[in-house]
Amino acid sequence: MFTGIVQGKAPIVAIDEKTHFRTHVVKFPAELLSGIETGASVSHNGCCLTVTKIDGDLISFDLMKETLRLTNLGELKTGDLVNLERAAKFGDEIGGHLMSGHIMTTAEIAKIFTSENNHEIWFRIHDKSLMKYILHKGFIGIDGISLTIGDVVNNRFSVHLIPETLARTTLGKKRLGEKVNIEIDPQTQSVVDTVERVMIQKEQEKLMLQAQKQ
Repeated sequence: MFTGIVQGKAPIVAIDEKTHFRTHVVKFPAELLSGIETGASVSHNGCCLTVTKIDGDLISFDLMKETLRLTNLGELKTGDLVNLERAAKFGDEIGGHLMSGHIMTTAEIAKIFTSENNHEIWFRIHDKSLMKYILHKGFIGIDGISLTIGDVVNNRFSVHLIPETLARTTLGKKRLGEKVNIEIDPQTQSVVDTVERVMIQKEQEKLMLQAQKQ
């Protein structure tokens, strides 16, 4: 599990590309190396990946076909930065919200508004069926960052970014048209699905009662 509090940015220094498979080698910052071992989970732009090889501060991760299909990781090039978060431990402070590291879809950056004290980004989500889980003031994971949702219009939503988030993550350098990874808040998804299921059940019961009266 993760908390959506990005611990650092790191460059991809090598990519081994194969058919429907690739290996990223990331140069880890020193503060994230303590205790790392093969098999450990690390959030990589919000996507949970497993450490496969350690060579000093060069850490390797394998990306399978499904990961490449659902996330923006397959589009990254050598030199690109990724947001990193080590897996949370029991007792850690949860400054964001609980995240699984399972990316559900991607979104495209549709608009960017910048002023002296505000940085607002609008995203256009690719899987419109997920918009029912994107609610005003709700949580969302964007490239591994726990953020609060601002306005929601059709298949678009916005977030407001503070200077610390811009400095600590890759979002401040994103441009129009670029893709980001999206993880829906699991608690929001559970509540929405439960309410939807109850409403469908009640509607079915109503139709059955009407049929019995005829």
